[in-house]
Amino acid sequence: MIVARTIAKAFKAIEKAEGAGAKVRRSVGTSQLKSFSPFLMLDHFSVGSEAGFPDHPHRGQETITYLLHGSIDHEDFAGHKGTIHPGDLQFMTAGRGIMHAEMPGKNNDGSPNVGLQLWVDLPKHLKFCEPRYRDLAAKEIPTVTTDAERVFIKIISGTSHGVDSVRDLAYTPVWILDVTMKPGARLEQLLPKGWNAFAYTLKGNAAFGANGEKRVGEFYNVVFEKEGDGIVVTTDDNAEGDAQFIIIAGQPLDQPVIQYGPFVLNTEEQVYQAMLDYQTHSNGFERAKHWKSEIGKRMTGR
Repeated sequence: MIVARTIAKAFKAIEKAEGAGAKVRRSVGTSQLKSFSPFLMLDHFSVGSEAGFPDHPHRGQETITYLLHGSIDHEDFAGHKGTIHPGDLQFMTAGRGIMHAEMPGKNNDGSPNVGLQLWVDLPKHLKFCEPRYRDLAAKEIPTVTTDAERVFIKIISGTSHGVDSVRDLAYTPVWILDVTMKPGARLEQLLPKGWNAFAYTLKGNAAFGANGEKRVGEFYNVVFEKEGDGIVVTTDDNAEGDAQFIIIAGQPLDQPVIQYGPFVLNTEEQVYQAMLDYQTHSNGFERAKHWKSEIGKRMTGR
């Protein structure tokens, strides 16, 4: 038995418009959960083929995109381009500066493209590192089952029940586990001591806490206190279907966070400089001067 972390709070993420025609449920980066280092934002997005996120800049953070349905194309001013599909991930380090576009594919059934995008802060000594991308295909993600195969876990990053993800795909240490639980199941998941952690529910109903004290449905963010060995989750014997949720944990960074849109730095002066650098195409944004993505033309038409 583990010493289970208690629940600090739980709240439902409300769907809102974002970008150019997209819909998101934001559960990190709002008044409900503003400062939760190293996490800056978590969006559960739904975007049709006529919408998207055309050319835009970043500096000072990493983004992790986990696709659940459909496809997403990406392209940046350094020549990186590609497509992720269901179960795939893309890890992007903005560092000193990147300009890119993220555009949805067109599904034959007309359904929207759905996924999660997590923004992770970079430690101050890496704020101005060179930008980079890493893709992780669904087939590369190790899995484990427990509780008589009633619990299935995709270990995107981190460790679960003796199985390690092997890869460290972000500069800031982060664990990401995709968990599916059948009715009548129990999960005891260890987490690194002192790390901030939360769970975001995608479907079904689950009870979080040593005694199942917090029962939630889909689209809830369950935030845990730091004290304890890990978390305990259970599902009812008579549940109508499976429960699915994402466990995310990260090492807190002891540094100030000053954010202005896509720029995340440690001082106001650095944010002003980021805006100036972007406007003048300098100090990391030189390649933005004459660059326009091909995939962004789907929306702009030019």
